[in-house]
Amino acid sequence: MECLKIAVVTPKALHGEKGGAENFYAGLVSALNRAGHIAHQIDVLIDESTFEGILEAYCRCFDLDLDDYDVVISTKSPTYMVRHRNHISYLVHTMRAFYDMFESEFDAQNKELQKKRRIIHAFDKYGLDPIRVKKHFAIGKPVCERLTAVDPFWKDIPFEILYPPPIIERFPPPKKGEFIFLPSRIHKWKRQDLVIKAMEHVTTEVRLVICGTGEYEGASHSLARSDDRIEFLGPVDDDTLVDLYSRSIVVPFVPIGEDYGYITIEAFLSRKPVITCFDSGEPANIVRDGFSGFVVAPDPRIIADRIDYLVRNPEEAARMGENGYQSIQGISWDSVVERLLGDIEVTPNRRVVSPINVLVLDMQPIEPATGGGG
Repeated sequence: MECLKIAVVTPKALHGEKGGAENFYAGLVSALNRAGHIAHQIDVLIDESTFEGILEAYCRCFDLDLDDYDVVISTKSPTYMVRHRNHISYLVHTMRAFYDMFESEFDAQNKELQKKRRIIHAFDKYGLDPIRVKKHFAIGKPVCERLTAVDPFWKDIPFEILYPPPIIERFPPPKKGEFIFLPSRIHKWKRQDLVIKAMEHVTTEVRLVICGTGEYEGASHSLARSDDRIEFLGPVDDDTLVDLYSRSIVVPFVPIGEDYGYITIEAFLSRKPVITCFDSGEPANIVRDGFSGFVVAPDPRIIADRIDYLVRNPEEAARMGENGYQSIQGISWDSVVERLLGDIEVTPNRRVVSPINVLVLDMQPIEPATGGGG
């Protein structure tokens, strides 16, 4: 394939938060460049603290001038508002607060909020309309399912599910399991509280190690205060992270409606089993119950029972971890780049500035200057 100049349009949070999405953006840009293209990450400032800030972000993406690029890849909302002749959407997610989390986050009966929700839905339908987008991808099924749940319009859009690999490329061989490991941004949607509460019912002598930071860090610390088996490490670097994976027994990852979840993939690359929940979104599609981990109800007692089982049966934990590792061998950046760009027909930029010849006709002599000829 010819070398393409590619813009990967990404949202930049007002306060500079970093997580799985930011790792995805960096990994994608790097993979495109390794494949011989010229890829740039185009950050767009996104302020979600007010509705006016959200609308400004939609307009900011719409107003981007990226005509000099051969291809534009949009990612998370509202970057798909970008206008380009060769627009590929690799959708991380729309704003969940206006979709599946609307009723849990807001007063769903509030007329003004309902109006705002309709506005966002209308913008999203416009931005992701197949008239404006050549190819549609999503990082996981829940990304599409929450759209089709609110409007039949989305059922006709041919989303392809395309799993990206983690930005971390090397995971050490697994070591003997020492603890339960829970890495994640600490947020109520990640439900660390389920695992912390599960520790109240765990009967084996095992520690829970939590790493990461986030808005609900304080609440999580308070919940775990009476249990000295729970340890919070805060943010850790990549070397420490992969070492913790390698020394874990199992990785419980129990968010609600997760779009994709790098943690599941990282645990499997570390050959460790994963416990997740029926309502955890894509992790529940990736983990096979009893084969590469457990998929259970979001109940602390049930989670505790599965933790105890794996602590007591290390051979089973190792078997499930190996099964998980084998199940994700098809996930690679090479396959991501190939599927994104493999069959796209690149429409050339027709906005070409050509030299213009100008002939000036004037009945008056230039020399000497008189009247209007001066």
